[in-house]
Amino acid sequence: MTAATATTVEPVADPGLAVRVRWGISDTLAITRRNLLVWMRVPAYIVFTVVQPVIFVLMFRYVFGGAIHVNVPGGGGYVEFLLPGIIAQTAAFACFGTAIALAQELTKGVIDRLRSMPMARSAVLTGRLLADTGRMLVTVLIVIAVGVAVSFRFHNGAGNAVLMVVLATVFGLAMALIAAFTGLAIGDEEAVQAFGLIWLFPLTFLSSAFVPIQSMPGWLQAFANNQPVTFVVNTMRALALGGPIEADLWKSIAWLAGIFVVFVPLAVRAYKRAS
Repeated sequence: MTAATATTVEPVADPGLAVRVRWGISDTLAITRRNLLVWMRVPAYIVFTVVQPVIFVLMFRYVFGGAIHVNVPGGGGYVEFLLPGIIAQTAAFACFGTAIALAQELTKGVIDRLRSMPMARSAVLTGRLLADTGRMLVTVLIVIAVGVAVSFRFHNGAGNAVLMVVLATVFGLAMALIAAFTGLAIGDEEAVQAFGLIWLFPLTFLSSAFVPIQSMPGWLQAFANNQPVTFVVNTMRALALGGPIEADLWKSIAWLAGIFVVFVPLAVRAYKRAS
């Protein structure tokens, strides 16, 4: 008879903060890659995110451009007034993809399966937002290229043009945070899409994106002059074409910071409750 020998199990050391951050970044990039591959392999996603904004540029340029007369710095026509608005609309509408994708993955149990894997719990949400931000940036650059093809020109230098794209990207990310919260909180694809139309269309069209606010009825001007899309569009227009920047820029920053402060914790809370 042999005596059993006791085995001592050494406790596993808790990984430090730097290791956990590195793991979180690696997992986020893996989820980002997964989401981008889905986008590139599904033609409907590409049509919705790329073709639709291009159609808006061409439609507004050639259908409404001859009827709408505006004064812009440098003496440009309606297309130069229009394109910053189209870019802001493109960045905002990209959040439809965020909300719908999260609602679909929640309904199909994909989020539960991902969260059950040995990976950072935050990677599902941050990977989605990072992928959608990259997708939105590509779409914005395509819209700018189409705008240049139909006579849009930057008049305020390359540096300010880059800042305009950065502002559009941050604005789109802020809208994506709102969409992430609604997608996870509502959890139904059709309901999420209908809700997005209710708040996003008025916010973009009742602004300075497509027509001067002075052409609107007085009761609409009060709203249009004091909402985030107008401040962002006015700042982008000034960065691209010239004109006063500071006042609208600070108002844009204040609005975007407020959206991040409110909707980051709301989106995280909705993600933790999603099941």
